[in-house]
Amino acid sequence: DTRFFPYFQNCIGAIDGTHVPITTSGEKAAPFRNRKGTLSHNVFFDWALSHNVMVVCDFELNFTFISCGWEGSATDAKVLRSALNSGFHV
Repeated sequence: DTRFFPYFQNCIGAIDGTHVPITTSGEKAAPFRNRKGTLSHNVFFDWALSHNVMVVCDFELNFTFISCGWEGSATDAKVLRSALNSGFHV
């Protein structure tokens, strides 16, 4: 859309994060509680434990970077900072 081109003309992709629900044993669960710390409602089930995942895709909808396996309690900023420290360039 040409209306938005001036804002995105030098953009090569998009970064976003999401929480993926998981199950784990009771003694390992605490760090995986999501950032709300309460049950989140999903269409399919209730969940409070998750992995925090950050992905980058290009405008062809191809994934160009994935950072997964983070505990649900990890902030988005922590996940991004780790990626930047590992050589990911924004």
